[in-house]
Amino acid sequence: MKKYLVLGIMSGTSLDGLDLALCQFTKNTFGENERWSFKLIFSQTYEYSKDLVKKLRQAQFSDGLTLIALHKYYGEFIAQKVNEFLLNKPRPLLIASHGHTVFHYPQKRVNFQIGDGAVIASLTNLPVVCDFRSQDIALDGQGAPFVPLGDYYLFEDYELLLNLGGFSNLTIRRQLKGFDICPVNFALNYFARLAGKEYDKDGLLGREGIVNMQLLEQLQNLDYYSKPQPKSLSDHWFYNVFLPVVQSYDIGIEDKLRTIYEHISLQLAKSLAKYQGKVLITGGGVFNKFLIELLREKVQNEIVIPSDEIINFKEAIIFGFLGLLRWLGKTNVFASVTGAKRDTSSGAIYLP
Repeated sequence: MKKYLVLGIMSGTSLDGLDLALCQFTKNTFGENERWSFKLIFSQTYEYSKDLVKKLRQAQFSDGLTLIALHKYYGEFIAQKVNEFLLNKPRPLLIASHGHTVFHYPQKRVNFQIGDGAVIASLTNLPVVCDFRSQDIALDGQGAPFVPLGDYYLFEDYELLLNLGGFSNLTIRRQLKGFDICPVNFALNYFARLAGKEYDKDGLLGREGIVNMQLLEQLQNLDYYSKPQPKSLSDHWFYNVFLPVVQSYDIGIEDKLRTIYEHISLQLAKSLAKYQGKVLITGGGVFNKFLIELLREKVQNEIVIPSDEIINFKEAIIFGFLGLLRWLGKTNVFASVTGAKRDTSSGAIYLP
């Protein structure tokens, strides 16, 4: 039995904040087989200031110099929060930082997560693993999703694992497969902001609307949904494909939201209907009561909702695990999930 203390860090497309999860990972070896377990020791989310949210949203439209400066600045921000978080806590073996995604165009072999690992390592005096996706994309993979490998090793009790974040993704554990399904909080938050809200709390805005059947049909028939796996989504797809369809309808915000809720629940149900087994659901979308109601109405699988800590920090936990595997030189990306030419041990390592 070996134990490793690792700090996992995650920033999602929803821009809810920076998630930090200090985890103990335990490896038990039985002959040639390894089994992993984890314990979440401490966790915290640091909310972004309005100014930082604005900078992160505008990053993809920045000139090169501004983008690189933000890359360094965001690395400093992460390091500052790490040092604050670790005050009077045990020092981890390493930091595994996902960074914040600015560009994700795997078909063009383009991918960039900001949050300079060299800056984080120098300011925290800890080794840093980051830039997880570049090698997979260089090998013709999607560079996403990466969570299925963590699901495979750390959540053995579930056949299906559904994450409801900015976008939804599904892991099918026994098949070593996973894929992005559809936008969730990224779309819901966008239209909630048009109504003067940061997000649609409990789905109250959407619940007031009426489904527009023509819009729903168009959304259901978007090309992405008929593509074979492996496949992944990004905010670029949302802005260039999804959003123009919704904006072409002159209907109220509540009706647009209600139609999007229906679309999301139908796509989730369609994906889950292909598989049997319990479904563990995590991510911020779990707290949207209206969305979960719609999902329960449409899904036959048993739905399991874990503790708030697992809901909020599962991705940070898993990227901590992926960083540990990279540090140990072990596979941390499944080609069966991403479509790459081979499995890899991915991530850049910066030593302090």
